[in-house]
Amino acid sequence: MHLMKFLLPGIFSSLALSLSAADRPNFLWISSEDNGPHLGCYDDPNAVTPNLDALAARGLRYTRAWSNAPVCAPARTTVISGLYPPSTGSEHMRSETSLPESMKMFPVYLREVGYYCTNASKEDYNLVKTGQVWDESSKKGHWRNRAAGQPFFAVFNSTISHESQIRNQIDDADRIHDPAKMRVPAYHPDTPEVRRDWAQYYDRLTMMDAELGGRLREIEEAGLADDTIIFYWGDHGSGMPRNKRWPYHSGLHVPLIVQVPEKWKHLAPDNYAAGGTSDRLVSFVDFAPTMLSLAGIEPKEWMQGSAFAGEFKKPGREFNYGFRGRMDERIDLVRSVTDGRYVYLRQYLPHRIYGQHIDYMFQTPTTRVWRGFFDDGRLDEAQSHFWREKPAEELYDLHSDRDEVVNLVDAPGHAEVLAKLRGAHESWEREIRDIGFLPEAEIHARSEGSTPYEVARDQAKYDFAEVFSAARLASSRKLEDVPALVDLLGYPDSGVRYWGATGLLIRGKAGFEGGAAALRKALGDDCGSVAIIAAELLGRFGTEADRERALDLLLARSDQEKGNVFEAILALNALDYLDEAAAPRMEAIRRLPREPGKPAPRVDGYAGSLLKHLTGRWRK
Repeated sequence: MHLMKFLLPGIFSSLALSLSAADRPNFLWISSEDNGPHLGCYDDPNAVTPNLDALAARGLRYTRAWSNAPVCAPARTTVISGLYPPSTGSEHMRSETSLPESMKMFPVYLREVGYYCTNASKEDYNLVKTGQVWDESSKKGHWRNRAAGQPFFAVFNSTISHESQIRNQIDDADRIHDPAKMRVPAYHPDTPEVRRDWAQYYDRLTMMDAELGGRLREIEEAGLADDTIIFYWGDHGSGMPRNKRWPYHSGLHVPLIVQVPEKWKHLAPDNYAAGGTSDRLVSFVDFAPTMLSLAGIEPKEWMQGSAFAGEFKKPGREFNYGFRGRMDERIDLVRSVTDGRYVYLRQYLPHRIYGQHIDYMFQTPTTRVWRGFFDDGRLDEAQSHFWREKPAEELYDLHSDRDEVVNLVDAPGHAEVLAKLRGAHESWEREIRDIGFLPEAEIHARSEGSTPYEVARDQAKYDFAEVFSAARLASSRKLEDVPALVDLLGYPDSGVRYWGATGLLIRGKAGFEGGAAALRKALGDDCGSVAIIAAELLGRFGTEADRERALDLLLARSDQEKGNVFEAILALNALDYLDEAAAPRMEAIRRLPREPGKPAPRVDGYAGSLLKHLTGRWRK
């Protein structure tokens, strides 16, 4: 038995450190932000990435790795926990929930067996940290600061390829890539602005490659290469619109390269060979159990991923899963699944267009130009799709449609694969007990004194089967389901009532006409999220009296100083979608507080972003 198991964490004798260094490998993670596998080693002709190409030549390159989430915070939350965020209430951008006390972020377990763990420096977790996760998490974090002989797990994150960096003005003399040579995806319009953004994205990848090359050289120069397992990964798809934030393959497909030195080959993934590739389906939920397995620690039974390397590695799985929740100030609920060839998406809020206005996303020139072309009627069908409402289901064949623009849901010959991926999605939902089908305010309300993970597994607090069934009915878009949706508004569970109201909203005027009486009653629902959805529908299609009552309620619920910040975000979205119907109340809307009245970790600016957009539409 390893001597370290008998020592208190963090207390090391020189003998213990020596044994630890000999018995456990070091781990170096180098990660980059907002980039898919647009690298030379992934056969991208535009890429200039010599350092990562050389790493791939020495290691194993994964061709079917997914991020699980197409945006940084939930993606990194998946990595650090080994749990799918929809099972922990942490799927939403910059949310904050807690894990049960018995669950820790995986570096805690590495530290318990003697690892020195550093992170330089991005965290962005949607989960509250418990226990000491890192020895150092800052720009100063470095494996050099460990005790002599102590094994390390060191993370270095490059931000130079982030979405924010492809908006910058740079001198033409500094350009590496020619915009004229860029490949423009079928969903983007081919304009000078789009080409410049894509070229600058590739410029940033070359800069990122040089930065990460320095981290690799540090290991070599310190004589640690023979004792260090290296991972390189990108945190989700590119920062270009319709890649980042969307759980298509374009938003979830990431580069993953693993290099294992000869000394530690017994821990390597299956079929490991220098310069080799693996088509195993892996995703971020697998990282935590894999790191524990490589360190000789049996992965925790509650982890939802599987180790793909190390002492406790398991066979691969048939599917990868993705998700999208609230993105900054805009509310959405999408789930996706792939078998490596086909990508299936299930849209649970199909009445919201793909390209909802997100303040941060609209700072990218491509987004603004793309939307402008749509408004002017200058786009083809594939390019227009992003600015329209969504179908309930989507299915794409990556072999024939790399840009995912030809929806095969109704195409002849695809019924079998559609049924397979739909079934995989629904089985996964049941397995993880996805709590994201509750409105965000309700997740937090039901979790008071507990955690969303525990609530999701408490039948008295969350009847998943009933809520999930209501969500599927609501999002089907079938008009014949209106009477059943009206019935849901009388259900005891507020989560089911929420989907009853949402289902009527999805059906627009037909939903109002079929459920007007029930919707008027729902304005007084004790669940604010249910009342807000009812108010939006009444405000759009009701009588003048309905509209006035709806606006009164939405204004009251939008006051985040007096109320709930999550309800305020929902209510302000509803006001925005009322369009002209909200115009008479613009002065009252302008007076709404832009900051919450009590602490709202990580979400305190989103209501303000909505107010900025909403009031900006009505400036004279």
